[in-house]
Amino acid sequence: MPYPCHLENPRKSPCARRSGHLVLSVLLFFVALGLAKDAIAFTQIAASPKSLSFGSVTVGTSHSLSEKLTNDGNRSVTLSQATLTGAGFSISGLVLPIALGPRGSTTFTVVFAPEVSGSVPGHISITSPGTALSISLSGTGVASPAASLSPSSLTFASQGLGTTSSAQVVTLTNSGGTTLSITGIALGGANAGDFAQTNTCGNSVAAGAKCTISATFTPSATGTRSGTLSISDNAADSPQTVTLTGTCGNPAPTLTSLSPSSAGVGATAQTLTLSGANFLSTSTVTYNGVGHTPTFVSATQMTISLSAGDQATAGIYPVALTNPGPGGGASNLLNFTVTAPIAGFSPASFTFPSQPASTSSSAETFTVSNTGNASLSITNIGFTGANPGDFSQNTTCGATLAANATCTVVVLFTPTATGTRSGSLVVTDNSNNVAGSTQIVTLTGTGIHDVVLSWTDSPSGGIAGYDIFRGTTSGGESTTPLNSTPVSSPTYVDTNVTPGSTYYYVVTAVASNGTQSSASNEASGAVPAQ
Repeated sequence: MPYPCHLENPRKSPCARRSGHLVLSVLLFFVALGLAKDAIAFTQIAASPKSLSFGSVTVGTSHSLSEKLTNDGNRSVTLSQATLTGAGFSISGLVLPIALGPRGSTTFTVVFAPEVSGSVPGHISITSPGTALSISLSGTGVASPAASLSPSSLTFASQGLGTTSSAQVVTLTNSGGTTLSITGIALGGANAGDFAQTNTCGNSVAAGAKCTISATFTPSATGTRSGTLSISDNAADSPQTVTLTGTCGNPAPTLTSLSPSSAGVGATAQTLTLSGANFLSTSTVTYNGVGHTPTFVSATQMTISLSAGDQATAGIYPVALTNPGPGGGASNLLNFTVTAPIAGFSPASFTFPSQPASTSSSAETFTVSNTGNASLSITNIGFTGANPGDFSQNTTCGATLAANATCTVVVLFTPTATGTRSGSLVVTDNSNNVAGSTQIVTLTGTGIHDVVLSWTDSPSGGIAGYDIFRGTTSGGESTTPLNSTPVSSPTYVDTNVTPGSTYYYVVTAVASNGTQSSASNEASGAVPAQ
């Protein structure tokens, strides 16, 4: 029957002596194996990491990654050669040949600096006697951002001390193929504190996009002031800079009102008060382009004296105020108006055709105009002269005529006697602000005892003219015409008449072949006795 072996204490175990040989054998076996392993020499080169991925790298820049080579063998190895492929990849910190002892290692750097856009593969091959190692490389070149500023400089007009200018705008454009990352927009230069900026750019500008930067100028001292506006970003030429320049001088004045703003023609001398902003004791004033000595009241008020001559003629007269340099300049213009109606009468004279006494002429029209800038008051329209009763009128003119308006007067000539007759058509008004002004048209005409005939043209064709027949009794017209040849127009004046007589007339149309038409209706004319 076998005895149990107690492994916890072999010496006390009945199996101790029997198992001692076995234990020794096992120990010797393992020692032999260990000696055999140490007796085999080998090398094994390992890379960490086994591949390098650089991701996206902007063209024109570079990115570096570290690589480690380790000899995992039990004997030294000499790395003799490294072969690199792939555009834009380079190695630094690896000097060959290099010997690595057991468990020895070396570290070097791989750099990816893409020259063009796109994916770029590559490899590093490490060779040594009896072994070779390959490390794969990858990276993508992306187009770089390209920043430009327009304009490249800003010049601010002369600005009053402590006042802020209008904003001027600079445009930042990214014409590159990737996002422009903005790290800062800053003001610098000799007088950076005199300038301020706001922008729409944020932290980045997309490829092909743009943003704006608005700059203002608030001078803290007189003279020329300067500064710079700088944009820091990831473009190759960062930072981009805009030059800022401004001048602090006298402010430009502004006119807001004139008091009074108008006067009538003929007004007496008076004071004109100018109100506005930025007036100086050295400011000058012009009225209608002519300098007038000003009296400085305050930065918002100044006065000048207007003479009667300044207000003698109707019109619009510009007023301006100018501040001297540096800076300064002319204000806006305000107009002072000298008002007056200006009447005209056209035509200035007229001669009526001879008119049988006690008969009325055709109407003749005369135009009254107001070319002034104030309403014309019309107080009377009538006739004067030698024979005012020979003329009569009808008018569209009222009691007033607006500026730049017209009205008409229609006149008839009805001579009360024979011979030359004359008169004047008179409009009484306030032209040029003078009450009782008169506008006069001279009228003349001749009264006659002639009988004037007129008729309607014959509608028939081939008419050579007309014959006129007269008699002293109704129906008793002569068979011989008054005219020696046919008259071409539909009118005839019978001058061979006796005052106090009545005459009767008929007219016939004469064809081109001499044939006469039947007589017209009969018309009569009574010649006045005087």
